[in-house]
Amino acid sequence: MELIITEKDNAARRIADILSGESASADRQNGVNVYKWGGKRCIGLSGHVVGVDFPPEYNDWRDVEPVELIDADIEKQPTKENIVRTLRLLARDADRVTIATDYDREGELIGKEAWELVREVNEEVPVNRVRFSSITQNEVTSAFENPDELDFDLAAAGEARQIIDLIWGAALTRFLSLSSRQLGNDFISVGRVQSPTLKLIVDREREIQAFDPEDYWELFADLQKEKEEFEAQYFYRDEDGNEAERVWDEKTAKKAFETLREATQATVERVSRRTRTDDPPAPFNTTQFIRAAGSLGHSAQRAMSIAEDLYTAGYITYPRTDNTVYPDDLDPEELLDEFVGNYHFGDDADSLLERDDIEPTEGDEETTDHPPIHPTEDIPTKGELSDDEWEIYELVVRRFFATVAESAKWEHLKVVATVSELSLKANGKRLLEEGYHAVYPYFKTTENYVPNVEEGERLDVTDTRIEDKQTQPPRRYGQSRLIEKMEKMGIGTKSTRHNTIQKLYDRGYLENDPPRPTRLAQSVVSAAEDYADLVVSESMTRELEQDMTAIADGEAELDDVADSSREILSRVFDDLEESREEIGKQLKQSLKADKTLGPCPDCGEDLLVRQSRRGSHFVGCDGYPDCTYTLPLPNKGKPLILDETCDNHDLREVKILAGRGTFVHGCPLCKAEAAEEAEDRVIGDCPDCGEEHGGELAIKQLQTGSRLVGCTRYPECDYSLPLPRRGDIEVTDEKCEEHNLPELVVHSDGGNSDDSDDEPWELGCPICNYEEFKQREEKSGLEVIDGIGAKTAEKLAEAGIENIDDLKNAEVESVAEQVNGVSEDRLRGWQAKAD
Repeated sequence: MELIITEKDNAARRIADILSGESASADRQNGVNVYKWGGKRCIGLSGHVVGVDFPPEYNDWRDVEPVELIDADIEKQPTKENIVRTLRLLARDADRVTIATDYDREGELIGKEAWELVREVNEEVPVNRVRFSSITQNEVTSAFENPDELDFDLAAAGEARQIIDLIWGAALTRFLSLSSRQLGNDFISVGRVQSPTLKLIVDREREIQAFDPEDYWELFADLQKEKEEFEAQYFYRDEDGNEAERVWDEKTAKKAFETLREATQATVERVSRRTRTDDPPAPFNTTQFIRAAGSLGHSAQRAMSIAEDLYTAGYITYPRTDNTVYPDDLDPEELLDEFVGNYHFGDDADSLLERDDIEPTEGDEETTDHPPIHPTEDIPTKGELSDDEWEIYELVVRRFFATVAESAKWEHLKVVATVSELSLKANGKRLLEEGYHAVYPYFKTTENYVPNVEEGERLDVTDTRIEDKQTQPPRRYGQSRLIEKMEKMGIGTKSTRHNTIQKLYDRGYLENDPPRPTRLAQSVVSAAEDYADLVVSESMTRELEQDMTAIADGEAELDDVADSSREILSRVFDDLEESREEIGKQLKQSLKADKTLGPCPDCGEDLLVRQSRRGSHFVGCDGYPDCTYTLPLPNKGKPLILDETCDNHDLREVKILAGRGTFVHGCPLCKAEAAEEAEDRVIGDCPDCGEEHGGELAIKQLQTGSRLVGCTRYPECDYSLPLPRRGDIEVTDEKCEEHNLPELVVHSDGGNSDDSDDEPWELGCPICNYEEFKQREEKSGLEVIDGIGAKTAEKLAEAGIENIDDLKNAEVESVAEQVNGVSEDRLRGWQAKAD
């Protein structure tokens, strides 16, 4: 029996379909899909199924000094025991093993881990390695016809990263967390790549905070030739002889403006025309793909997650690549031919094929592992993909089209006119030949019209303006710009940079987008700079990356690089240990600042966002136990404290992060006071206790901001029905015949205005509405979640997700690997809706 091992389950399913001619069937063994046909078996891992960790005696943070971790032994242990168990069972009976994990450093390490598991139970079986850049019929078939061997040097480079990241991350994380007494789920995380990345963001924030704006003025005049009007801007020559538009002296600006305002005509002094060639973009590497996807509103993590799903489904090539030069064996005409006749892309493919000579563009980076990201010959229909997946797929297709399209041509017209001794200029541009813009509509093609004029011609001055402005601070790095900066500085790799940014969000170091550092982030960076600069040094991280590349090239040994890294970390701890108390104090102050809302109305101490032992969040006084003042917060999502402050209570407002259900809660005290002032609106008898005890149902406003229909005898009777959090609730005169309750209407605009764009939600009888919801949930299961259709529900059921509770409790990473076309981000969104 031949055993084929892939990196993920969806890749196993796809490869099994290709090699078997879609005749493979799936068996479940230990909860793992095993695809079989003829004498072959194919199993997908879940990424790394073996992890590196310290021995159990190092697990207690309080009994082990962080510095001890530097020289501690490191063990390999299964992290997905059911997959490891199944792999071992299959390997025992195998007479041939083929490893088909992704072809990069991480994939090679995963392949080596699989090789080691196979060797534990079957020492003699031959093990081959196949490599491909797209999971398509041609590439997969060709790869299996020409197997190779594992690259143990490349795998060792990946293993070195694992070991070094474990030692640095664990030792520094424990030190900072223990020093600040920040343990449990809210420990302070530090990482070898995370920390220098965080310093980039903090340094930019410091520039913004330190920025001192300067005043300047700009002057404009509208010029007219016959009935054609256009805008011109005042300029002068600076000390270096360059054209300058900003006037830094107010008196000079106003004097020039008076001259312009009194003028009725301007004389054309100079007219210049030139044609500029606008070359098509280079093929996509990972960084440029993330940048382009970011312009469409996708985070780096989300863009890569979608791209990986499209790759596994066989629609695009491997999305982790530095290459910007198509390989010689890629025939652009053949690939364009595949799109001929396609509803969405056929016309553009036809137009490109009409070119006499199709010569793709090339970027600066050429590697031999994977080609640039481009579509494969397998083309999905729009209905087979989600909206986000289609948007990313179309971006990849059109980028490929752009790289084989003609250059665009622009005509630039510059007109310089004079008023007295003042100079005005107008820059016009017109697209002469659309070129690649016809197939790649993601770059601006805005034209600026300036009419044809002649030198010496007199133009009417129809209007003048002076605008007072200020210089602006540098912009925060967007995620794609940050990744470009990391790439330029040698921080991380193409495979890790987007994950590093996401980890910084997950650890509470970043908020908003573009990312902004929290106070904790700024304090961690400051503490590292003050006491152990190597922790946030990009040079140290870059040198380690170079060492790992040397391992991959066979020029260095794993053990030597790991030992060198241990020596560096030991020197770091020499500095840290001397300043433990100061570091702890600094971090504790920043942690408190990140949780502070404002003054307590009872005692004047700080109100802080706190977390109960059960995991829910609330607002409590820092003066506890002397002051027991508290305020509730919504029981869903994670609170984020905003900069906006309530005018009434001087408390910072709160935003609740809950996936797509994220909302601004506002001032918690305002919410509590509004609930206290709101009168319960009785709408009928309680079905549980009304007849016996006289309980009534009323619309209630809770201090958490939530609303419900509940019994007036609460807590003796806890009967309740949910209501929407937002919108005005209208109690109509229409009554439910079955429950004798009025029908409710929710107005999303906060009133009954006829100007609202949203139709009112006719909720109806609250009991009927809730019962209908429960029936839909029981009948349709997962399909009650927006975005989950029948086919997706079937796929999820195969992965063991059969109902809402299964979805809520699912391990997103594991399910995403098993279900083709469903990413981690989509699953998290569905979980938020399920809550």
